[in-house]
Amino acid sequence: MPKFLARLRAGRLAGRAGLAWTMLVVTAGGALAQADHGAAGDAAHGADMAHGAEHASGGLPQLDPTVFAPQLIWLAISFIALYFLMAKVALPKVAEVLEERQERITNDLDRASALREESAGVMEGYEKALTDARAHAQSVMAATTADIASASSGRQAQFNADLAAKTRAAEERINAAKETALTSVRSVAVEIAQQAAEKLGGIKVDAARADTAVGAVMQERG
Repeated sequence: MPKFLARLRAGRLAGRAGLAWTMLVVTAGGALAQADHGAAGDAAHGADMAHGAEHASGGLPQLDPTVFAPQLIWLAISFIALYFLMAKVALPKVAEVLEERQERITNDLDRASALREESAGVMEGYEKALTDARAHAQSVMAATTADIASASSGRQAQFNADLAAKTRAAEERINAAKETALTSVRSVAVEIAQQAAEKLGGIKVDAARADTAVGAVMQERG
């Protein structure tokens, strides 16, 4: 299609060039005739003999009706020669240039279309990669949050268990110390009771009776 259009343009240019050449030849002939006629009018006053001889000969040769036929033949030959010269030599080169230009424009358009499609594919891949990255980041964040919650829950349970164990151990140590203290106080009280009975009443009380009495008093007072 581009080659056909280039050839069609070349044919149009050849026709226009031939027509322009014809018009140029006709215009140049008319201009020369008018110039010759004016020059002859100006020279009429000073060269009557030459003017008479010029009119006697019929003016310029291209204005002589007797030579119109040869002039038309040469005009046709010149037109045909110019047409073939333009059609076979000059215009093919112009057509080649136009074809190359059209082909280059077509290639550029094809390349631009390919680049546009490629850029669209790249953009689509970029959007897909971005979407996948966002989904992966969200899944990683969810997994990390779940791991942190699980670890925190485990640590909290372990802390509670350790605290309960330490509390029980502290309570056991306190109860043991309390029992030890009560035992010491009871033995001291037994000794004091024995000494008091001996000094105040002159009665010697054995350790078992004194311990029973102290135990009864401690049980009574709680």
